[in-house]
Amino acid sequence: MAGFNKVILIGNLTRNPELRYTPSGTPVASFGLAVSRRYKQGEELKEEVCFIDIVVFGKQAEHCGQYLSKGNGVIVDGRLQQRRWETEDGQKRSKHEVVAQTVTFLPKRPEAGGEVPMPDDTNYEYEEQP
Repeated sequence: MAGFNKVILIGNLTRNPELRYTPSGTPVASFGLAVSRRYKQGEELKEEVCFIDIVVFGKQAEHCGQYLSKGNGVIVDGRLQQRRWETEDGQKRSKHEVVAQTVTFLPKRPEAGGEVPMPDDTNYEYEEQP
């Protein structure tokens, strides 16, 4: 059976994006995203927060590095990926992250003052490098 891997998240950045470049020169940005869910348990209103690592490539990574900062709201559309590696002392590690195809910038909340500057081409396609 064929699989389907699609993730859409709306949340706020938990840290400033970290922009770096692959050896071949491809821009890569990574940042944390907090996604909250409110629910009622009995008479009490509760909130649950999920923290997710996001990775984005190409020109969009440069835009994220330039225009986003901690606390900004975004919509992330992408896919879930698991990375696996081995530490220097031989321990196996793994982590799930979302590889973003598009990152849409949301306006700042009025109490934060102002709006996030919007680049002209916010809806371009994701360019994955091998």
